[in-house]
Amino acid sequence: MTRPPDSSPSPAARLPARERLIFALDVADAVQARRLVEQLGEAVQFYKIGLELFMAGGYFELLDWLATRGKRIFVDLKFFDIPATVAAAVRQLRGRGVTFATVHGNQAIMQAAAGAKGDVKVLAVTVLTSLDRGDLDDLGFQCDVQQLVLSRARRALEAGCDGVVSSALEVAALRAAIDRRLLVVTPGVRPVDNRPGDDQKRVVSVTQAFQYGADYIVVGRPIRDAADPRAAAEDIQRQIAAALG
Repeated sequence: MTRPPDSSPSPAARLPARERLIFALDVADAVQARRLVEQLGEAVQFYKIGLELFMAGGYFELLDWLATRGKRIFVDLKFFDIPATVAAAVRQLRGRGVTFATVHGNQAIMQAAAGAKGDVKVLAVTVLTSLDRGDLDDLGFQCDVQQLVLSRARRALEAGCDGVVSSALEVAALRAAIDRRLLVVTPGVRPVDNRPGDDQKRVVSVTQAFQYGADYIVVGRPIRDAADPRAAAEDIQRQIAAALG
């Protein structure tokens, strides 16, 4: 029997507004990453470190460096392998100051990650924000995007995951249909209109993301590529404060 959605507040309801911004630290190497973190200072409290830095080397040294500076850390490696291997990988993150880690797989993979998480919160990826209806058709998905997101979110909750990564375009439906204890982290947020060459297709503004019910937003290039990254981050922080106020 389907359980009715929980009306209790999200676990992030009392989170300080300035911790709701997650900056995607997508740069070529750890030296650039440290330089950018120092430049951003107190404008950013939460960092996502993904595949580019993982492949550049020094990933765990950077992770530890961020942790010693009191920063929150989102390990975005989208673990996908046999369940035992995923569990072993997630277990390596325990006790290192990591807040979130992502998995991108079936029920057994999500269950394995959730069972090994310890002090790490596991987020299941629903549908990448770089995909649109045409891409899903090419991949063989017959349902629409919202149906696919809801299905994956339900399965993530059943598997013991703490939350999902989802476009804000589907967050309102998630909040209406899924237990509110499920954290929702939203990428594809743009404080201004998309620039030419931007590979994010399903995007929203900062204000829209929180109006729809996101707990956190992930922003990368609009901060990284700004003439003044710290000023750009502070501007987004002001938009978050206004949206939550």
